Amino acid sequence: MAEKTIMLVCAAGMSTSLLVSKMQKAAAADKIDIEIFATSASDADNELDKKHPDVLMLGPQVRYMLKNFQDRLEIPVEVINMQDYGMMNGEKVLQAALALIKKTDAD
Repeated sequence: MAEKTIMLVCAAGMSTSLLVSKMQKAAAADKIDIEIFATSASDADNELDKKHPDVLMLGPQVRYMLKNFQDRLEIPVEVINMQDYGMMNGEKVLQAALALIKKTDAD
């Protein structure tokens, strides 16, 4: 079982699936044991209940959900950088998520 879990949320869960695979490749290259998965906005609450992620990253197309998730959750919630999302830069998104986890662990 992975040490930490990153959950990505987008409108339908499709475009983010490609980003997940790029993040997983980056994590493997960096020898980081982490679970990364994507889900649609409509299924986000079910996945939160099932997987209990350490951080929630929102696709830019669902950034309007940020405050709602931040108000309800005790984990870091952030919108994925639009440029990193558009370029499908798995390494940068992975590092952003890990930084949020590290900051929370330090608090």
